[in-house]
Amino acid sequence: MAFLKTVLIIIMVYYLFKILARLFAPKIINYAAKKTESHFKEQFGQFKQQSQPQDEERVGDVIIEKKPTKKGTTSENVGDYIDFEEID
Repeated sequence: MAFLKTVLIIIMVYYLFKILARLFAPKIINYAAKKTESHFKEQFGQFKQQSQPQDEERVGDVIIEKKPTKKGTTSENVGDYIDFEEID
């Protein structure tokens, strides 16, 4: 009898948790999204404030950044070509 009572309690707790999760999950997710959004806005605001004075000095300047060229030693003659025939 105690086993059956324990199983019923576990099932009741499980369904109660499911019902409460459906009620409160959207509110919790909405709160987390707003908190994350405010955190990103704060971080971006600090980045924007730091980068503005540098941008004012560079107004009208043209900057061309090129990728560095590879200066490795590659030769066209990598190896010998071996001709082969397939045998059935």
